[in-house]
Amino acid sequence: MAIDSNFLDELRARTPITSVIGRRVKLARSGRNWKGCCPFHGEKTPSFYVYDDHFHCFGCGVHGDVISFVMQMEGKNFPEAVEELSSAAGMEVPRDTRVTQEEVAHVRSLGDVLEAAQAVWSAALYRPEGRAGLEYLLGRGLSRETIAAFGLGWASAGRGHLVEALAPLGITPEQMAQAGLMRVDEDGRPKGELFWGRVTFPIRDRKGRLVSFGGRILGDGQPKYLNGPETALFSKRRLLFGLDRARAAVRAPRPKGVAAPDLVVVEGYMDVIALHQAGFTGAVAPLGTALTPEQLDVLWQVDRAPILCFDGDGAGRRAAVKAAETGLPLLAPDHTLRICLLPDGEDPDSLVRQRGAQFVAEFFAAASPLSSVLFDLLVGGVANPGPEERAALRRRLTEVAALIPDKTLASEYRATLLDRFFATFRPQGRGRAKGSPAGFAAGAVRDTHTVELDNARELQRLMLLLLIDHPKLVAEMEEALCRLDLPVDFAPLRGVLLDLSAEGRLPQTGDDLRAWLSEHGQEATLAPLMRVEGTGLSHGDVETVAARTRWWHFYGLLYRDQFVREVTDDVARFFSEKTGDIGQWQRLQARLEAMERLRRGGLDDADI
Repeated sequence: MAIDSNFLDELRARTPITSVIGRRVKLARSGRNWKGCCPFHGEKTPSFYVYDDHFHCFGCGVHGDVISFVMQMEGKNFPEAVEELSSAAGMEVPRDTRVTQEEVAHVRSLGDVLEAAQAVWSAALYRPEGRAGLEYLLGRGLSRETIAAFGLGWASAGRGHLVEALAPLGITPEQMAQAGLMRVDEDGRPKGELFWGRVTFPIRDRKGRLVSFGGRILGDGQPKYLNGPETALFSKRRLLFGLDRARAAVRAPRPKGVAAPDLVVVEGYMDVIALHQAGFTGAVAPLGTALTPEQLDVLWQVDRAPILCFDGDGAGRRAAVKAAETGLPLLAPDHTLRICLLPDGEDPDSLVRQRGAQFVAEFFAAASPLSSVLFDLLVGGVANPGPEERAALRRRLTEVAALIPDKTLASEYRATLLDRFFATFRPQGRGRAKGSPAGFAAGAVRDTHTVELDNARELQRLMLLLLIDHPKLVAEMEEALCRLDLPVDFAPLRGVLLDLSAEGRLPQTGDDLRAWLSEHGQEATLAPLMRVEGTGLSHGDVETVAARTRWWHFYGLLYRDQFVREVTDDVARFFSEKTGDIGQWQRLQARLEAMERLRRGGLDDADI
């Protein structure tokens, strides 16, 4: 009994070979690939290379895919290796995939049906009936060499033409329907050809095997683009148009110092073909759907930081947001995404034709890391949001960062997003705010020189210790805490506090928080705050209200002018909106008291 080749292809696609081999071999990055010492023969200098879908040792010559690695490494036979990998990938080898040799041959014959259709359509493009299609392609700037290389063709107008053309080869309508070339009725019977009156685009899998077609109608008909249906050969979620060519281009040997082409995901067939013709041989495109997790896995097997290219209009931005949210749960420190948004009204095809390959090369080279553009994508056109909108947006940014499974990476994204949020939407009023109480104009506190470096570090140390003793204050101080320009050795503790607060797991007392830090191996984050000599902050004997005022006093000493402006604006807003509660007033009062201490100047003895 044979195992269906399509099941095996899916298993290989869903099983990153570097992860399987990396559990047994210490691998190191080597350009876009990995290398290590061969596990099959003793060596001190690495000659064992792992690529996106296979391994090869240049020392002993052993090579194969992920299945053969498990077979050779563990001494398993083929079915046993498949069972092991399937279980790890959350897949089963169901009984109906263990097909007979005759059934395997039947599935393979579907590829023969598609190849026969390809021969008919590619020939028709150069006949009188295909003249409109050929003129369309040439008018889009494609050369005859490019048209031939991609196998573009023409499905003649009028249904029934392909059935007649394939009948002499013994190909039946039933076979055509199984190959995705015909529609079927409710009973599964063929009822009409799917492609007619369209330019055809062969769709190939990662190994270059023909698995389906796409078609573009000329004129105003709908749908403009049409893809073949899911079949035994074709899964839209797992394939990308042009992947076979892009994969080969990225992996091809090249002279020293010559970089491999970027793997770039664009929107459609014509974008891919135009980019390849212009020399951007790493271009691929989804098949009529939004980018899927399966497609992202395939991309990362080829390139650890592929570029996602979107139109600069509203639809393009929405597509970018969707792609980012799809990719975030899959991000890891060793693979990420880059984003570029095209100028309004442009697509890659038009960009190449109108501005040239050099412009496009520079455009792709300037693609931004996902971390740096995610805030802009999520915020969109939001301007001057009210308190409710700010709260909702802040919550969304936190939730989006939490989608990343790697905790360290998630913490970095969360800090980056919140830093941008606070910098963008925190009101920065100047002068005395309208309606603010007398005595609290922005100029009422005399500006002084910047706090010296040693004093700033001491203030920050005391502020963090206050939060350790009074963890209930963390949520209230979170915005200001993010803005602190902390020393490198203080920053890890801030990250822990912010993460616990965001996840709703922050202990309620200082003793409980210290116990949590100890239990979770985070004592090192506290070490920089502790001093042997001198006086420190007393623990456990400061009321929360006093601690709140003290914290804001320290903050005001570090950021005097900004602090005064913010308090002045918030006081004015509180009295003008008349929507605050007693808790909000108490928090505001602590900042007012801290500002009064600033007016007196310096630190009181009670503070340190």
